[in-house]
Amino acid sequence: MSDDILTTIKLLIIGESNVGKSSLMLRFTENDFDEDQTLTIGVDFKTKILNIDGSNVKLAIWDTAGQERFRTLTPSYYRDAQGAILVYDVTKRSTLQKLDAWLNELEIYGTRPNMAKMVVGNKIDLPREVSREDGFKFAKRHRILFLETSAKTSEGVKDVFEEVVRKIIETDGLWEPRSSQNNGVDLNAEDVDNNSSCPC
Repeated sequence: MSDDILTTIKLLIIGESNVGKSSLMLRFTENDFDEDQTLTIGVDFKTKILNIDGSNVKLAIWDTAGQERFRTLTPSYYRDAQGAILVYDVTKRSTLQKLDAWLNELEIYGTRPNMAKMVVGNKIDLPREVSREDGFKFAKRHRILFLETSAKTSEGVKDVFEEVVRKIIETDGLWEPRSSQNNGVDLNAEDVDNNSSCPC
């Protein structure tokens, strides 16, 4: 069944609490939205097959808790991630400003220096405090991708994951085809994620 999977990619969704990280993951993986989504405790994990330009890619998506008290749990989840989606809430300017700290964590704990990153302004279905231009300027300053979304209406959600995966596939050395796996534990650390058990 997995013979037609080009590769497995580990993606992180990070950002402050209540910006809609879990809602984005739920909308993308199950095309669902829960108005009463509970706060993530530690980490949540889902997989989804995404077809990019005729190739099937398996995404292992890690949704990390934004609360400070869970921050000590997250370093192990940064390991071997090939992409990171940094989410802020367009109705709360502070959540955009705090992305600097999340980018810093990626620098500290990420093990792939050329990791693909995207800044995502979520909740564009609500009255905004952060303009699209402000979000774009932040992303441009850090030289990373940028999109806006609404997990509630699904606007832009699929585009986020497709753009990040394309960036990963286009970046030399950032992903390994499944055909190259040889039961190694180093290069194919992504495969550890496939059983959805905690690798820590």
